[in-house]
Amino acid sequence: MDCEDMQMVIAEEPNLSERKEGGKRGRKPGRKASTEKVDIRAKLERSRQSARECRARKKLRYQYLEELVADREKAVIALRAELERVVQTMEHGAQ
Repeated sequence: MDCEDMQMVIAEEPNLSERKEGGKRGRKPGRKASTEKVDIRAKLERSRQSARECRARKKLRYQYLEELVADREKAVIALRAELERVVQTMEHGAQ
């Protein structure tokens, strides 16, 4: 194909620029591959940092919940002991 044939083929194709204006796919004009690699690396690092922070928050949340459960278990034991004393007092008082 020579240049004239290529120009005819291009002229016969539907206007692709009109179709792509509304879309967000494809490479952005003016951006270089090296900056894209840097952007990807920065994005991956932010993602890793976010994951580390999420794991740290999760660990703290579980520690808090475990302490809360332990405190509630102690309270249950104390209340059962108090109930047992009250029941024994009631039994002795009724006799």
